[in-house]
Amino acid sequence: MENICYHREPVESLCEHLKSRRTGLGTDEAARRLDEHGPNELKAKKKKTPVMMFLDQFKDFMILILLGAAVVAGVIGELTDTLIIIAIVIANAVIGFIQEFRAEKAIEALKQMAAPMAAVLRDGSVRSMASRDIVPGDVVLLEAGAIVPADMRLIESAQMRVDEAALTGESVPVEKSVGELCDADISIGDRVNMVYKGTIVTYGRGTGIVVGTGMETELGKIASMLQDEDEVRTPLQKRLAVFGKNLAIAILVICAVVFVIGLLRGERPLLMLLTAISLAVAAIPEALPAVITISLALGAKKMVKKNALIRKLPAVETLGSVTYICSDKTGTLTYNRMTVEELYAQGDIIRSTDEKARALSDLMRGVALNNDSREGTDGAFIGDPTEVALYTVARDNGYERERIETEHPRVGEIPFDSDRKCMTTIHSMPDGGFVSYTKGAPDVLIERALKMWVNGREEPLKKEGILAVNEDMAKRGLRVLCVAMRTWKTLPGECSIDTMENDLTILGLVGMMDPPRDEAKEAVDLCRTAGIRPVMITGDHPVTAAAIAKRIGILDESSDGVMTGKELAALGDDVFASRVEHIQAYARVAPEQKLKIVKALQEKHQFVAMTGDGVNDAPALKRADIGVAMGVTGTDVSKEAAHMILLDDNFSTIVQAVREGRKIYDNIRKFIRYLLATNTGEIMTIFFAQVLGFPIPLLPIHILWVNLVTDSLPALALSVEPAEDDVMRRPPRNPRESIFSGGLGIQTIWVGALMAFLVLSVQYVSMTVCDGEWQTMVFTVLCFTQLANALAIRSDRKSLFKQGLMSNKALLGAVVLSILMQLAVVYVGPLNTVFRTQPLTLGELAACVGISSIVFFAVEAEKLVRRARVRRPAGNSKG
Repeated sequence: MENICYHREPVESLCEHLKSRRTGLGTDEAARRLDEHGPNELKAKKKKTPVMMFLDQFKDFMILILLGAAVVAGVIGELTDTLIIIAIVIANAVIGFIQEFRAEKAIEALKQMAAPMAAVLRDGSVRSMASRDIVPGDVVLLEAGAIVPADMRLIESAQMRVDEAALTGESVPVEKSVGELCDADISIGDRVNMVYKGTIVTYGRGTGIVVGTGMETELGKIASMLQDEDEVRTPLQKRLAVFGKNLAIAILVICAVVFVIGLLRGERPLLMLLTAISLAVAAIPEALPAVITISLALGAKKMVKKNALIRKLPAVETLGSVTYICSDKTGTLTYNRMTVEELYAQGDIIRSTDEKARALSDLMRGVALNNDSREGTDGAFIGDPTEVALYTVARDNGYERERIETEHPRVGEIPFDSDRKCMTTIHSMPDGGFVSYTKGAPDVLIERALKMWVNGREEPLKKEGILAVNEDMAKRGLRVLCVAMRTWKTLPGECSIDTMENDLTILGLVGMMDPPRDEAKEAVDLCRTAGIRPVMITGDHPVTAAAIAKRIGILDESSDGVMTGKELAALGDDVFASRVEHIQAYARVAPEQKLKIVKALQEKHQFVAMTGDGVNDAPALKRADIGVAMGVTGTDVSKEAAHMILLDDNFSTIVQAVREGRKIYDNIRKFIRYLLATNTGEIMTIFFAQVLGFPIPLLPIHILWVNLVTDSLPALALSVEPAEDDVMRRPPRNPRESIFSGGLGIQTIWVGALMAFLVLSVQYVSMTVCDGEWQTMVFTVLCFTQLANALAIRSDRKSLFKQGLMSNKALLGAVVLSILMQLAVVYVGPLNTVFRTQPLTLGELAACVGISSIVFFAVEAEKLVRRARVRRPAGNSKG
């Protein structure tokens, strides 16, 4: 179909363009169009089969290296090593498969939003039919409670309001009308003569002509964006990919050098080939993927207790890299609940919670009686959100409608009408006579009023003054309603609009809004303290967005204000790219613009968290480095597209999750440092033993024991290390920084070199002094040096003596267990046979412990130097 602005077209012109009429299509023509346009349903791209999803998990470079190591280990006869590596790889693949399989449910959730049945005019009569059979040009009847089955231009509207929050972020049902609109670039939320697939009619009724079905609807466009958007890789995934490639290159180079040196020494080629291959297997940190996965899973479990449900495991670590949180307003920073904030009466602006509000009896009575909402049996309110807010403020100030109605029963009403923008109810009074209450748009009612109610009596109305108050309240983001009354001794013969809604007396103004959450401002402040920039992105009105953003601290007085979707669309990509890092709030944005904002920040190398609860948020949630959906108010679509779900819909929960994410990344770096130092020590030990002409110091089973037992237990325990004191007082880490930044790579090398030096020194001396137990001493020293290192690297700067051994009981237990297991290998007879070890004398064991402790004190000395470097600039500045 042609790309025309349906909201600008007169109804008759639109019918002509669609080759339809107000009485609907004929059956034959509808069948032809169904063949042409296809069913009115969302289409998913060809999905990967579960088998392909599972196989894709093996594409990661680190996984390929591990598989290569498993093959090599099998070739040289180390079947146990092969089986363990394969088990680790399969476990990781299963976890990845489950995450991807669940993510594919996003499109299915979108499909569930489609209306199953619809009332359609065919051949001039109303028929109930499946919404999938609706075609462009069909005329559809809508009533309260109906899900809109397709995108439609309205041709009739009787007081119809539609809840479009899931699509646009608008927190209040939108009042619909029929007339054409002038602006071609008007946002979806302002197209009041259109209704969209998946939205809900909350009040009134209407008729529309279908202009878009299936993937041609706004909901379909969101489905297309969800399918087209690939999820970005997490910082850890990127770093591990680079690390894996560098590790592979380093291993190949080292193995080649060992092989060549052996040949130059006259060793047999086959022997040197097996030695080089054994070294390659030893260099692979087999436990690393498993330890990372377990660490992320433990973090995810802990986050659930803090109301953050992790759907995709890598998101646990990604939180620590976040530099921007792009937050939806409605339901995320606010309660998604209209609330009366201010009242204007008796010449004063009064907070709705102020004691003075109770004294406004006439205004409160009018608010309570001119109201069709009610409280259900389950305590939930039923009715229009605006009327629910009015009902609540009256009830909270002691004016329960049910009680007041017994004294002032309703005897008539004039329903709300979008043309006159007001509603009137008529009530009898206890002492005889009648009173009518009218509520509606302030500008309309003020023009129809003559007087103002002040201190229990009528006074002449000062229109300029009350209009100025109305304008001031509206500028502060409040939705303002006026409440007026008129008394009658006897009702007129005809209760017409002209009779009942003129010569009114203004009781006051009521200002309401969807208020910010109590904890939102504190959460925004915490974000700034942690170096994270919060940005509001909403489909709501700019004035409302600015008011909320200022109240919670996202915008301050020096800010440029709010950028609208229309202004964003007018900007060129280069201009927007230059400004995107300085814009703090957006309003009236379309779903594709939310996606554009996220992408623009990512192109600036920012790591973006996007929060939201509506269908309109889903593409941006999927594209963001971490998408955060609301668990209570969020749609199924947003939850399926997100990486994390807030179970309490509390923005501040994100900040706690960021803290946990930073701690987890710090701990991942700690056990990577531990594992790589271990492997570096093993590689250097075997490499320099060859260079120095020593016998091979470690047997393959010794290497396997170290890699899978002595390595893994302390590494797992390091993953639950408590957070550093400054974890939320430092800026987010640079997403582009290497995993070896901050001296990790250098420390890995020198600690590994120290381990190798100590082990080779023990080998040299013990071969001279001892008989056959020199290899057992070498094996034991290697294990104990690693355990000493594990205790020392718990913090980059703080000494273990200040931290205390009991502050990480898991690590203490892992070290003790590892020591006991190593002693069992040395002293238990059957294990001596398996591991080819010999019992050590007490003196030899003491020597092993003493020599191994050198690593602990060396690392503690390095931390002492780091602390001194941090203190020195402070000391110099004082002088």
